[in-house]
Amino acid sequence: MINLLSNLKIAVPDKIFIKDPESSDLGKRIIEHSILLIDEIGFDSFTFKKLGSKIGSNESSIYRYFESKHKLLLYLTSWYWAWIEYQLVFATYNMPDKTEQLFKAIEVVTKTIEQDVTFTHINEVKLHRIIINEYSKSYLTKEVDSENKEGYFVVYKRLIRRLSDMIANIDPDYKFPLSLASTIVEGALHQHFLKEHFSSITDCGEKITPTDYFSNLALTILKPTTDESR
Repeated sequence: MINLLSNLKIAVPDKIFIKDPESSDLGKRIIEHSILLIDEIGFDSFTFKKLGSKIGSNESSIYRYFESKHKLLLYLTSWYWAWIEYQLVFATYNMPDKTEQLFKAIEVVTKTIEQDVTFTHINEVKLHRIIINEYSKSYLTKEVDSENKEGYFVVYKRLIRRLSDMIANIDPDYKFPLSLASTIVEGALHQHFLKEHFSSITDCGEKITPTDYFSNLALTILKPTTDESR
């Protein structure tokens, strides 16, 4: 945990990329402008040729870092979840009240994202929009099982397990901590999507946030083993 907090380089599984984009200025520009371009035109319309035009580089130079745009999306989503994990660990580290710790963790994984100045080449606000709109495209593929075995989703699964452990810490008798944890993380993306595009079928909006909803859900379902209350 201490190592995670002291290391500001967000780690992405190295099998996802051919060359680490963090290792060069070109690589960082590829990441920076791929986020801007996907946010602008959507992942389906995004191509390496269009990205190359944006950064003033040959399409072939991008292929030296990623073998496909699918792998690039896997990189962006893995980076996002690793960054969220960093935020979660930092926000809850050494917090003695286990119930407060869980609700802080729920806040981290469900809140509206703000820009993090630590990573100047990453626009986390636009990356969050990409995760909301495009994340499912990274795993709803025929190759998902083989990619899972290769460890492409290890960061996401580790985040779910962290949240699951916090749930189990305050209610060891609750039988579905992993299911609740994954529901909170995935459900938050869905609620953010609904409030932007289908506001008539969600209670989330200007006054109620996804954090409010999922905090209430956890508070209603779980029965802490102590008298600690939020």
